[in-house]
Amino acid sequence: MPTNPSKKPNSVSPTVKPFSEESLTSVLDREIQKTEPPKLYRVILLNDDFTPMEFVVMVIREFFHKDQETATRIMLQVHIEGKGVCGVFTKDVASTKVEQVIEISRKSGHPLQCMMEKV
Repeated sequence: MPTNPSKKPNSVSPTVKPFSEESLTSVLDREIQKTEPPKLYRVILLNDDFTPMEFVVMVIREFFHKDQETATRIMLQVHIEGKGVCGVFTKDVASTKVEQVIEISRKSGHPLQCMMEKV
């Protein structure tokens, strides 16, 4: 059997680098990533002269899961101040809530407006 004299039995191949503490540190540094919390948005109802107060309370209770007292307080804030915050959510959730409120309002024949704004 012919042997290759240039290969030593325990030598490291030139393409494989030996393990070192420095290479481990640089790999760990690259794997560490800082994640930021998602941006939050307020969902706001806007006042109009046509939507009944009872409907606004129902919307707040159904879509924002508020109790009767809190929903009434938010409705009065909308009525008196012109707008009221129903909740604070991530962008996707806030967007969905706005669409749901507008959809149920239109189906019910009310012009209730809902919007979102960055916190």
